[in-house]
Amino acid sequence: MYICVCNGVTEQQIRDAIDAGASTLPELRLALGVAAGCGACQNFAADMLDATLKIPSPPQTLATV
Repeated sequence: MYICVCNGVTEQQIRDAIDAGASTLPELRLALGVAAGCGACQNFAADMLDATLKIPSPPQTLATV
């Protein structure tokens, strides 16, 4: 499935780049051009990085009143 339509980047290409060592969005952008056009794919690409690298989400804090 195409993730970045602007640059014709597929989900598999992103997975392959991560497997090859890309661990940040700028590294994916450099390797594939993902999120370098309109930016609509940026969140999905970042989510793929997080899921693949198993980066925990930042803790959520509750506002005190």
